[in-house]
Amino acid sequence: MTLADQKPGEPRKMRTSVKGPLMFSAFWGVVVFFAVLIFGSGGSARAPRFDLAFTGAGIAFIVSLVLAAMLSMSHKENAEHLGKGSGVNLSSRKPGQAAPRPDETEAPDAD
Repeated sequence: MTLADQKPGEPRKMRTSVKGPLMFSAFWGVVVFFAVLIFGSGGSARAPRFDLAFTGAGIAFIVSLVLAAMLSMSHKENAEHLGKGSGVNLSSRKPGQAAPRPDETEAPDAD
């Protein structure tokens, strides 16, 4: 589905919506926030470093949002003809061509 195919007022799929990448980025921002808040202070005897935690969360949010946007822009639907057919052609001969007879194949050298 392209932008031209979308109808105004209808909800978009998660793939073309803004919600998916934002939720993904927010999740990683929260994870990094708590990880930096816990491990960035250097122990329980010191005060928590909220400045480092917010900085790490912001960086993680922006980086993951850019990555999600780049991956969603690079997505391309498969062509219709690729989904049709009977599977992989396991024979090296062309369709409609007769199979070689056993007497026409090369015989091993009998020395």
